[in-house]
Amino acid sequence: QVQLVESGGGLVQAGGSLSLSCAASGSIFSINVMGWYRQAPGKSRELVAVISSGGMTSYADSVKGRFTISRDNAKNTVYLQMNSLKPEDTAVYYCNIKLIGQNYWGQGTQVTVSS
Repeated sequence: QVQLVESGGGLVQAGGSLSLSCAASGSIFSINVMGWYRQAPGKSRELVAVISSGGMTSYADSVKGRFTISRDNAKNTVYLQMNSLKPEDTAVYYCNIKLIGQNYWGQGTQVTVSS
């Protein structure tokens, strides 16, 4: 089993910045992919950004150039730095870790961007 504990999020004005972090604990293999997804009211959950244990990253087109994902493998922690936030970034953000044959989610943290 793997547990994910998220922190960060909150309320910010458009153009502002927020950072999220997610610490994983439990049976974590060295080869994995960690990432962030988000779900806005009435919409499906969507990928925001992912990063492999080797440091390869992938971003949704909507956040490229504004968000940066990073990780600390020694701490099994993934971070999401969000800059130039827009009202359309408002959503519940979920941390995710994919292991071989396993997939785990955090409890979610609310990010609200006011216009």
